[in-house]
Amino acid sequence: MLSVLENPAIRARVAAVSVEHYHRMFELGMLAPKIELIRGALIEPIPKSPLHAFIVELLREYLTVRLPQGYFLRQEQPLTLNDSEPEPDLAVIRGARPDFLAAHPATAELIIEVAVSSEALDRLKLQIYAEAGVEECWLVLADERVIERHTEPHGAAYRRIERTVAPASLESTVCPGLSLPPAGLFPG
Repeated sequence: MLSVLENPAIRARVAAVSVEHYHRMFELGMLAPKIELIRGALIEPIPKSPLHAFIVELLREYLTVRLPQGYFLRQEQPLTLNDSEPEPDLAVIRGARPDFLAAHPATAELIIEVAVSSEALDRLKLQIYAEAGVEECWLVLADERVIERHTEPHGAAYRRIERTVAPASLESTVCPGLSLPPAGLFPG
């Protein structure tokens, strides 16, 4: 964190960036390519560990061939929301890819975030996803070998949270027949 932001009087004067301004800053080349807009703040992503990359890739391969007709998968691509433009590890989107040639999706059916060293940020994103009406989110807590399924969004929270310890699995409430975890999700 920038040390200047540790001072509450200064932090209170920091202006939030709107989604529109954020897009304009990208167009003008003012931002690095890997910046997320979270609650009006520009956030540099946490470097991804080999374990994080392994789990995301395994999930992408597993889910891609199991998605029902009319859905597709995006990996680390933006969702344009009210005051944020997060890039979830994986997002299951209803529709077809060409539907989003002119704009990023404004919601998803299912979002999966993998938390190795990013749990605090991922939990903040869960609040944002709930506000956007994302019906289901899975938070993969790699170190604990746990998957949390968050459903029933209401305001900035999910009313229902279920935890499953691997090798037990969860089935999606929004994508029939889709379940986690696949074999080998948590190596070792």
